[in-house]
Amino acid sequence: MNTDDVISFDGHSTIVSLWVARCAEYGERTCHREKKLGIWHAYSWREYYETSKKIGLALLELGVKPCEPVLILAEDRREWLYTDLGAASIGGIPAGVYTTDSAKQLAYLANDSGARVLFVEDDEQLDKWLESADQMPGIEHVIVYEREGLATFSHPKVRFYDELLALGENAPDQDRFEQALQKVRPDDPRMMIYTSGTTGAPKGAILTHRNMVYQVLAGLERFNFKETDEQLCFLPLCHVLERLVSVDAPIANGSTVNFAESPETVFENMQEVSPHTFVGVPRIWEKIYSRVTIMRSDAGPIGVRAYDWAFNTGMRYSQAENPSVGLRLANQLAQWTVLGNLRRMLGLANARRVATGGAPSSPDLIRWYGALGVPMVEAFGMTETGGIATANTVDDNHITTAGKPLPGSELKIDDNGELLIKGPGIFASYWNKPEKTAETFTSDGWLKTGDIGKIDEHGCLTITGRIKDVIITAGGKNITPTEIESSLKFSPYISDAVVIGDQRKYLTCLIMIDQENVEKFAQDRAIPFSDFASLTRAQEVLELIREVVTTVNKDFAQVEQIKDFRLIDLLLTAEDEELTPTMKLKRSFVNERHKALIDDMY
Repeated sequence: MNTDDVISFDGHSTIVSLWVARCAEYGERTCHREKKLGIWHAYSWREYYETSKKIGLALLELGVKPCEPVLILAEDRREWLYTDLGAASIGGIPAGVYTTDSAKQLAYLANDSGARVLFVEDDEQLDKWLESADQMPGIEHVIVYEREGLATFSHPKVRFYDELLALGENAPDQDRFEQALQKVRPDDPRMMIYTSGTTGAPKGAILTHRNMVYQVLAGLERFNFKETDEQLCFLPLCHVLERLVSVDAPIANGSTVNFAESPETVFENMQEVSPHTFVGVPRIWEKIYSRVTIMRSDAGPIGVRAYDWAFNTGMRYSQAENPSVGLRLANQLAQWTVLGNLRRMLGLANARRVATGGAPSSPDLIRWYGALGVPMVEAFGMTETGGIATANTVDDNHITTAGKPLPGSELKIDDNGELLIKGPGIFASYWNKPEKTAETFTSDGWLKTGDIGKIDEHGCLTITGRIKDVIITAGGKNITPTEIESSLKFSPYISDAVVIGDQRKYLTCLIMIDQENVEKFAQDRAIPFSDFASLTRAQEVLELIREVVTTVNKDFAQVEQIKDFRLIDLLLTAEDEELTPTMKLKRSFVNERHKALIDDMY
């Protein structure tokens, strides 16, 4: 792969130039699908270009300049992409805002970015701006995608999406869009991704067109993409991984993106779309595994035996280097009678490859999907690496690792065990924070990831934890809790776990149970409970989780074993500050909010 100063994909060195070419090439072919009133509607590449052009022209009419941020506060939808490409094509910097962010958080991002234009989805998100408008005086224009609930609303700074499109359509100089697009250069910003802010105020990471062209070019070499692929977009588009796999990669590969109706309907939408490739965070894959595990328990004696035989056969086949003829025939029978039907039921019948990232996954979980007949590969990346830094492939899958670095990138581990990365995917800078940018790089230009890792003899990376999460016990033992937590989350009854023990005599754990599966466990055994909190206090539930903890402890040294645990009695959602948008518990918030529970264990 060419990693000289000019990196190009099909002769294009910017994402927007490649996008224009793809729109012209594919024309009326379906590009996106959305579900409305129970029906999937298709939208073409031509519409992608023409609508984005109108938005770009309208932004120019509003005075948006090159390298000026444009904020987008909305759930996943095609208008998000139209706005993204419309802003990027005129040299603007599209930046997403999570719909779970508060009005206060929106005000911070507006002021930090200096944006003058804000897109919001509906009346609910508009309320956040209205609530704190006096705290973000720099916002001059607010564009609302949906009119519902706002029929009589009027505000001098607010206009609706259709009005913005009309502004672009009637712009006097229609050539301005193409002229601006042609001026975009590889080292210009493609997007700004705000970091989670769990260790301080969020920082806007600038990813250039060169970064993202490298990502799609490396993806072509590492993954088996096809123009005929159907994909499902469900993670927030503010997240760098979803932006890569549902926006820039489909532009490069010509695949069709289907938008999930909501985070709550992901599994139903997956059944309807049956994607060929799918990227999810560990929580999604754990949830599917949990559902199947519960289904098994309801299958009756014959069903349980058939399930166990099929999965054991699939497991032996997927792990065999040279399966015998008998094993191949047995696996074909298992696929035909049990596993194939199960894949269809889960919406994974067409999946050539699924990927997990965002946090380490249990190796047992990856092997389980392999037994099902769905090749799962693990990858590692972060905002500052442009989305993906290392990845396994179906043909070279080193389970227990996050794979080899992308072509043209380098990894090394420093004397403190920290992973350092160098390559064309590394971000340009933090927006208006030169001192923070400098702190993130070594003197010779390596990105300091903040992750503790190791590289094996094959060049594959294993992430063992975050430096800031390392637990140093009162006895002086250094423990990285990630592997312990991943093992606990492999249980269908545990959705998340946070190991505690810094400066303590022993390790303990705060556990968030899986509501659906634990409720079923209780109902099947006539265990009384009235709400989620009472469910976490039921003695039988406590014993169930204690069994899981005891089983997991057997795989770890004595100093790494969990001596006590407590169940978090709150049902958390992405709106809660304790959870990231990708549904991971934030260690710092958990430690602070549940201090009484933690102290009680010591």
